[in-house]
Amino acid sequence: MSSSTSLWSPLRQPAFRGLWLCGGVFFVGNGMQAMAAAWLMVELTGSSFLAALVQTAVFLPMFLLALPAGVLADTNDRRRLISGALIAQTAAFALLTLLVLLGWGGPATVLLLVFVGGCCTAMLTPAWNSSVIDPVPRDEWPQAITAVSIAYNAARAVGPTLAGLVFAHWGAGWVFAISVLSTLVMWESIRRWPPKAHPPSRLPAERLWGGMLSGLRFAWHSDLILAQLVRVMAFGAAGSALWALLPVIAQRQLGTGAQGFGLLMGCLGTGAVTAGLLLGKVRARFSLDTIVLVSGLVFAGAMVVAALTKIAPLVYLAMLLGGAAWMSAMSTFNTATQASAPPWVRSRAVALHMVAALGAFALGSAFWGAVSDVAGLAPTLCAAAVAMGVGLLLARPMPLRMGALHEVTPATPWDELFIEAEPLPEAGPVAVEIGYRITPGTDAAFLESISRLKAPRRRDGATFWRVYKDLGQPSRYVERFIVESWADYLHQRARATVADQTLETEVRAFLAPGQTTTMSHYIAER
Repeated sequence: MSSSTSLWSPLRQPAFRGLWLCGGVFFVGNGMQAMAAAWLMVELTGSSFLAALVQTAVFLPMFLLALPAGVLADTNDRRRLISGALIAQTAAFALLTLLVLLGWGGPATVLLLVFVGGCCTAMLTPAWNSSVIDPVPRDEWPQAITAVSIAYNAARAVGPTLAGLVFAHWGAGWVFAISVLSTLVMWESIRRWPPKAHPPSRLPAERLWGGMLSGLRFAWHSDLILAQLVRVMAFGAAGSALWALLPVIAQRQLGTGAQGFGLLMGCLGTGAVTAGLLLGKVRARFSLDTIVLVSGLVFAGAMVVAALTKIAPLVYLAMLLGGAAWMSAMSTFNTATQASAPPWVRSRAVALHMVAALGAFALGSAFWGAVSDVAGLAPTLCAAAVAMGVGLLLARPMPLRMGALHEVTPATPWDELFIEAEPLPEAGPVAVEIGYRITPGTDAAFLESISRLKAPRRRDGATFWRVYKDLGQPSRYVERFIVESWADYLHQRARATVADQTLETEVRAFLAPGQTTTMSHYIAER
């Protein structure tokens, strides 16, 4: 296979291979912990809703904390951030282990400590996801991200299966103890292969709130990222029904215990791993939208099978296919998101992907669990399958594609800042005006071209953008945009990509012979 499709290419890098293996151990531990907590909740309460809330406790922190964690990962030492979160998670799971072994772990205690562990995972994930591919060349990122997805989904196969065996023989407490050890393995990998340090910058550091707004603004004004986030949210919300209700499917549809539940999870994970091994070849032949469409239809079919049949082999086969479909779609979304974000916002793009996918997953789990308690298991899964089909219709208004290299490569600003005295970083708002004297008769084409600058200006920091015509000089136009502070303006200039400069070159091609652009900066005084 060529490097463009070979899954093994990134694994030749020792640092990536080490992080990948230790990350896989960590994922196995998390999968064991989630399975044991869900089945323990079934044994303690018998409630579908409370069992589904375990998934919510695991993934809701992603919705709440992923974006702040992404800002911290983009602006701070990622090694310290990951290590701190892992130490806190070790403490939480060690306490959960002790309480369950002593028989003091009730439903509220289990949910609380699982939620704390989920918060720790949310804080470290953007930093880890953006740093694990650091040792890999950019053209091998899709394979590296697929390899990470395989490790994650293999953990969904191995973790629950192993947890079912341990749970059946020794109880939930020892499952949680193993998850503590897996967290320590992850911590050792970060110590041995620390993430690359961010390149030095003379720009003022972004603050947490401002960094969050920058990430949200980038996603909102980037067609590529916005389409991926909306699509993954729809897919995750509908698909969460199957994952959340697996304990109920095992207990009520198939009449099995913890080992049967673990086998269902194992089938999903095994299907995902199998799909991951073939995904490179599939991507080389089919578009992203085709992969997501087929994956959504297959996963919806798996939910219908789980809803309408009690034949165990048929359900297990449906879970295998469903796992393959889930892996194919989610890995496609993740790869497209990371490949479409420039370096300054990549961790935040990962975080927003998590917010969209896992936030929808967490809220969807609670929703489908509540619906199942009221309407029953089969109608709920059928309704989720219909919702999955409806979500696939988003392909027409929001198509998927990966960002090209020139769309994420930073460029050097070509206009110097001719100012007498530089304002303080917090001074502002700042208004910027760029004047264009264009060739007469090209107004319509010029306005059409310059209107495309609105998205990158707003995406990189502008809160306002507009083009004005000079009434005294009809061939002169002024582009005007506003940013919140001088620091924000400096960051905006540094965020321009090669694609942005290409677009500016197209706009400047309309200048009249012998003319150049003029740039003025204004700082608010009142």
